[in-house]
Amino acid sequence: MSEKMLEITLVEAGVTARATMFTDLAPETCRILGEALSKPITVKTIHAMFAGPEIMTGLPPEAQTFDPTAIPNENQTCFPGAGEILWFYQGRNAMKGLPDELWEIGIFYGTGGRTFGPLGWTPVNIFAQITDGLDAFAEAAAATRTEGLKTLRIQAV
Repeated sequence: MSEKMLEITLVEAGVTARATMFTDLAPETCRILGEALSKPITVKTIHAMFAGPEIMTGLPPEAQTFDPTAIPNENQTCFPGAGEILWFYQGRNAMKGLPDELWEIGIFYGTGGRTFGPLGWTPVNIFAQITDGLDAFAEAAAATRTEGLKTLRIQAV
């Protein structure tokens, strides 16, 4: 059986990385998100405010094809490493002043990351790791900090 992969592109930079999904460490997260990402999504990504070297995006409505509470806690950490990709869900009204749900995919492009936000330490599921193209991807991702929103395309392949 071949590895389950993600293809991740920062469109404006023309940079694509490939990530290996952790089907052994986060099997349900990989199964569910792999199905949701079987068709490519194209979304805007922003640089994280609290987490350090991370770009993040929401899963768009057309890919919200599952019950997010069905994804169990798997392979969790508050200290993602370079190239690690996270899944995080937060329900409506879980945080004061934020009535919306968060269906988040985050991509850490460097070391020193942490998932600490307005509510404190937030464990997240690490479900994939960039295994090809991290250096070029990291350079392009870091530019979102000073240049702003970028277009991100993700697909399970």
